[in-house]
Amino acid sequence: MDAIVQKWGNSSAVRLPKHILNTADIKEQDAVKLIARPNEIIIRKGVRKHIPLKERLEGFNGVNKAEIIETTPVGDEVFWDE
Repeated sequence: MDAIVQKWGNSSAVRLPKHILNTADIKEQDAVKLIARPNEIIIRKGVRKHIPLKERLEGFNGVNKAEIIETTPVGDEVFWDE
């Protein structure tokens, strides 16, 4: 099957027809691996496993590691005290 590479924002894209995705057992939001070689691009189904929220939170100790950054408004931002 032939397709056209088209501009999509600052990138380029190729639309993948449903029957192609079905044949490759790839669904929307599935992870894929892209492999580039001279004159070809290979798309393979990724191995990223969905991790449920409960499992993701099991290792959380309740401490937020983000640092607080003090700043001042530069536009119409609204800051309030907690």
